[in-house]
Amino acid sequence: MRTPDLDQLDLAILACLQADARTIAEVIGAKVGLSAAAVQRRIKRLREAGVIEKEVAVLSPAALGLDMTFVVMVEMERESLAVLDGFRAQVLADDCVQQCYYVTGAADFVLIVSCPDMAAFEAFARRMFFDNPNVRHFTTSVAMDRVKVGLTLPLR
Repeated sequence: MRTPDLDQLDLAILACLQADARTIAEVIGAKVGLSAAAVQRRIKRLREAGVIEKEVAVLSPAALGLDMTFVVMVEMERESLAVLDGFRAQVLADDCVQQCYYVTGAADFVLIVSCPDMAAFEAFARRMFFDNPNVRHFTTSVAMDRVKVGLTLPLR
């Protein structure tokens, strides 16, 4: 996908939406110096270009009883496309996995996993790793504190 040319107004609109996706076009327009209609046209263009991928509600894990976060480094048995694609599909289908990165280095994947407790994580590990003959090794770290969590991107 080609990155569209973004001007300062686009970046200002994106900054507003990253802070609060529910901000209405009139409020954004007042902040950036455009009419609400012009803001709406730009947002539509940014969505169509794939700059805005999705608009979601950010929920509190603790409020939902998901008190534990795990960082898991996964090493696959072999790196064939079928093995990698199979693991990707497994990760995409599991709601406990919040983020997954295919990485360089000793591990093949890094997962961020949310579970209510250790028993739930053990069940997750069984289905994701122990029951998967393509997983050679995994290492888990338990997050002690959520220092910074977010998906906002730095804008030029």
